[in-house]
Amino acid sequence: MATEAPLAERYGRVLERLEAACAAAGRKRESVTLIAASKLHSAADVAAVARAGQVDFGENYVQEARQKRESLAGDPACRNLRWHMIGHVQSRKAAQAAGAFALIHTLDSRKLADGLERRLAVLEARQPVLMEVNVAGEPQKSGLMAEDTPALADYIVENCPHLELLGLMCLPPVFDAGEAARPHFARLFALREALRARLGLPLPELSMGMSGDFAAAVAEGATMVRIGTDIFGPRPPKA
Repeated sequence: MATEAPLAERYGRVLERLEAACAAAGRKRESVTLIAASKLHSAADVAAVARAGQVDFGENYVQEARQKRESLAGDPACRNLRWHMIGHVQSRKAAQAAGAFALIHTLDSRKLADGLERRLAVLEARQPVLMEVNVAGEPQKSGLMAEDTPALADYIVENCPHLELLGLMCLPPVFDAGEAARPHFARLFALREALRARLGLPLPELSMGMSGDFAAAVAEGATMVRIGTDIFGPRPPKA
């Protein structure tokens, strides 16, 4: 667990860099949402960053997110946090994820869409989602192949009335690669524009960019960046 003062300082430096990235891209700072990726970091660390002003937090595991939310429920600084699912969701965990997050970034199959839809129908709730795209077609990674995105988008719109499709998410093939990741971000933007035309939906969100490459993502139109290491420090080992 990091101490609160260094966390606040690290968070402040990230905000400054994000402000600079938006200015360089000719964009308003409020057009990009910062998501603090808190995977494997403690609830106390989340609370410290929340006290510094952060609202949106991203988790990779449904159970870990649930435990943190429960442990932070009594903290006044954490009452209005927005939790995002930014990790792969197994279809067998769909019922647990449905309705539990402000946004699920990683919808990548009909099976997962169906699992979410079934649970949401019971809850009588709607769930905002992004489709995760494997922009480089890497077989070892989750996410849709780019050519499969129109079919899944059509399926969601036609068969999943409780899912609200808001856009796309990607993880480029080179981690923290700065400008080297930029063509992949540009491709996700182009895919989103094609889907907008196809579906007649605004699809306002593009979730792309992490600690080492978020400036390039902002330049290519990211509306959400997911930053973990530069805020929380190195990720602790998974227990």
